[in-house]
Amino acid sequence: MLNQILLMAPPATGAQAGNPIMQFLPLILIFVVFYFFMIYPQMKKNKAQKKFREELGKGQKIITIGGVHAKIIEVAETTFLIESEGTKLRIDKTAVSMEASQALNKPVEEKK
Repeated sequence: MLNQILLMAPPATGAQAGNPIMQFLPLILIFVVFYFFMIYPQMKKNKAQKKFREELGKGQKIITIGGVHAKIIEVAETTFLIESEGTKLRIDKTAVSMEASQALNKPVEEKK
């Protein structure tokens, strides 16, 4: 049985070195798949979050990533001044949860 396994192995001669591109093709394909399934969607999501944060303005209701429900009362370059139940807080723009804030501001659909 060991003899059969050894017979299936490629010859040990250097004559069949093969194309170097074919040797790296599986590695290249893994990188391409990794890019399209992991890196590209994350870049797309980051771009959407940046656009969302730039569009936020005074008077809009938000939810922070810490779960604080508040209303924006002032917008600075990198921060918001928010008010929540009479308390004013200055938070970084990156602390706003895009998904939760969009769900909060989405108009309520009437059931028929």
